[in-house]
Amino acid sequence: MSKLLHFFLCMIFSSVMVSAQTGSIQGKVIDDLGLVMPGAGIMINTTPPQTTFTDNGGKYQMTGIPVGNYTLEISYIGYKTLNFDVTVESGKITTQNISLIEESVLGDEVLILGDRLRGQAKALNQQKNNANITNIVAADQIGKFPDANIGDAVKRIPGITMQNDQGEARNIIIRGMAPQLNSVMINGERVPSAEGDNRNVQMDLIPADMVQAIEVNKAVLPNMDADAIGGSVNLVTRKATDGLRLSGTLAVV
Repeated sequence: MSKLLHFFLCMIFSSVMVSAQTGSIQGKVIDDLGLVMPGAGIMINTTPPQTTFTDNGGKYQMTGIPVGNYTLEISYIGYKTLNFDVTVESGKITTQNISLIEESVLGDEVLILGDRLRGQAKALNQQKNNANITNIVAADQIGKFPDANIGDAVKRIPGITMQNDQGEARNIIIRGMAPQLNSVMINGERVPSAEGDNRNVQMDLIPADMVQAIEVNKAVLPNMDADAIGGSVNLVTRKATDGLRLSGTLAVV
């Protein structure tokens, strides 16, 4: 019994000593306008290197980092890759907030402009870093087409078709699954059907102008609701601005 107690005490003491020799790094990634940057890649040059990504609020956190001086590398599609020197102290949290700078990247076949389609650049970066199969479309990409409602906008995404009702794209079909096997959310909250006898969500009732991004999850993760066999669609609405915002549409026939 004494040997077992001695073993547990040694294990507790060792874990305390190890935690005392490590620290944490946290912060927030924004752009030059102060907007958050979800899905930004954060890498620290530990041995081996550790990588994390910012959440939907642009925040990140890395724990269990050994004490010492390191370099943080932040990458984002359409923005310049930045490096920051950070010092990790024992048992403390180091805060490193980051502001990204737009950049144009010219390749042999691809031209990426950071100052154009800014929302779609964020969408592509978040889609690339997601753990599951997703398609994310931003408002600036939706605005390139004359879609009055979300049903018409969603049907342009690969793997998605719509059931038409009276000429309107109403019920969503993901990967060939029936509409009642898919779920629709607004800002992460499940949306019920407007009809009392089925689970179909009428997508033609939602105007395209009120949506900031469309997130289509074609594979459900363990932290998601298990009510979508085919997939789930999350509609992120526009955020209210502090000042005056003008919006217009120009078309040529």
